[in-house]
Parts: sequence; C-alpha cells; structure tokens
Amino acid sequence: MKKVLSAILKYVVPLIIGVGLCYILYNGVDLEAAKSTLTNDVNYLWFIPVLCVSTMSHVFRALRWRLQLRAIDVKTPLHPIVCSIFGTYAVNLVFPRLGEVWRCGYIAQREKAPFTQVLGSMVADRLSDTITVLALTVGTFFLAQDAFYSFLDTYPQVKDGLVGMVTSWKVWAAGVVGVAALVWLFTSKTENKLVLKVKDMVKGLWDGFAAIMHMEGKWWFLFYTVCIWGCYFLQLYIAAQAFTFTSGLSMLAVLVLFVLSSIGMGVPTNGGLGAWHMAIIFGLSLYGVGVFSATHPDTQASAFAMLVWGIQTLLLIVLGIYAYVFIALDKKKSTH
Repeated sequence: MKKVLSAILKYVVPLIIGVGLCYILYNGVDLEAAKSTLTNDVNYLWFIPVLCVSTMSHVFRALRWRLQLRAIDVKTPLHPIVCSIFGTYAVNLVFPRLGEVWRCGYIAQREKAPFTQVLGSMVADRLSDTITVLALTVGTFFLAQDAFYSFLDTYPQVKDGLVGMVTSWKVWAAGVVGVAALVWLFTSKTENKLVLKVKDMVKGLWDGFAAIMHMEGKWWFLFYTVCIWGCYFLQLYIAAQAFTFTSGLSMLAVLVLFVLSSIGMGVPTNGGLGAWHMAIIFGLSLYGVGVFSATHPDTQASAFAMLVWGIQTLLLIVLGIYAYVFIALDKKKSTH
C-alpha cells in the first residue's frame, strides 16, 4: 500500500497538476484564432537554431558533469554521459524528477561505481543550477522590478509562501534536527548494521557532493554553467524572433520571461507541463502580449507557450529515443 501511495504522489499527482494547469489555461482559448496565429504569425525556420542551441545545452551539461565524475574517479567517456543527459529529460517527461536518479544509476552501473557517490555528484550539479536560478532571479529583479512586483501582486501567495518558509520555526527546527542527526551519525560508535549502512550511504552521498570542492577544472565548471544557462536563455530569445508579436521584445523582456519560466520549472509537473506555460503567458502579458487571465487567456500568448514548449518536448523525445538506442547497443557491446 505504501508503494502504491508513493507512486501516486511521485507520478500521478504531478501529471494531474500539469494537465489541470493546461486545462485552466487553454479551456477558454479560441482554438481557431490560435490555429490562425500558428499559421500566419510564425516563421518556423527560427526553430532550427532553437533546436541546435537546445541540444548544445545538454552537451554542455554533460561536459560539466564529467568534471564532477572525474573528481570521484569515475572516468566515463563523453558520449555515454551526453546520452544519460538526453535520457534524463526524456524520463522526466513521464516520471518527474526520476530522470536524475535514472542517469546516476546508468552511469554507476556502466562504470561499476558507487551509486551514492554518483548521486552526490548529481545533487551538487543540481544545487549549482539552483544557485544560478537564484542569482538570475535577484539580478533580473533589480533590472526589471516593475515586472516582478506585478508578478507578486498577481500571486501574493508566492510572496507569502517564501516569507513563511524563511520565518517558519518548523523549517528551522527541521534544519537543527537534521544537523544534529548527521553529527550523531558520524560521531557515534555503534555496531548496528542498519545505522552503519545509513552512515555509509550518507558518506558516499557527501563524497560525491563534496567532490566539486576539490575537482580539477573549477573554471571550466563555471564556464560550462554559463554556457548551459546561456543556451537556455538564447533558445527562448531565438524562439521569440519566430513570432511577429514577440520579435520586438527586448533582451530584458525575454530575460524576465526566462526567469519566470525557470521558476515555473520548479513545479513538479511532467517536463514543466502547465506551470511553464502559465509563467510564459503571464510574462508576455507584462510586455503587452495580451492581458493575463486564468479564465480567458490571450490567444497569441497561449499559442506562443504551446508551440515553444511543444517543439522543445518533441526534441526531448527524439533525443531520448537516440539515448535509448545508444544505451541498448552499448550494453550489448559490453556483454561480448
């Protein structure tokens, strides 16, 4: 029963949230008008460089992760790491957040490396992304304060939630208990097999996480991070050029869209389904593309979000199929 409930929480609930958000957003859209927009107001040739830049973002992510893997003495060739990244996003389309665990399992099994250390390197990888998003959010906030104040005025629950999280005694108490538990775990002397197993797991996870501090190529790590997020921004900026009603947006406007959509990707849905759309549609409304409304969404903004997300998702599916074929052939070759 616990396994069933866990599976529902992990896989069914995110799908329901995503589909629900999409229903709310697109239920009131004039489909004929949206079809006309997609037919007459889009230059699809712009999506060729969008797909190229999007693919390169995955390659840069693989290059960055390879630095961390080498720091824990996992010397995997680049191609399998790239395919693991391709596969990660494809898996996330079906099972949100499971893709990261899958890629760690694949690399750990392929290289016969400790899973917990590989997982720790992935946690550090994702933490660096979180820090990047925070830095971009803070920087963009100072550059476009009016847009963010409008966002917080429209969704006061977001501001209330952030303030509540920082000031909640429960959060601080949980942090203190967690630190105390870790201190006890590593200072206590016990022969209990379960405690020792947990201790080994936590140590392996920490070793993989801390490897970022003593790995070679720290400047390369920073460079690849800039490349990854530069690609993310660039693909959205290029996509904006494809539409007649967004081609005139400034880089700052696209940066606001980018930050809002990055925050939206934090919502646990399948590949950002619904949450990404809502963030983009709201962001576009800040710069004159329609008026944001959950019940009567703007046709042009809705078409923009639908098409850009759809093309990106199609790319992830294609890259996922490529990764699946490569991994299957790679496993077959390794058995001979």
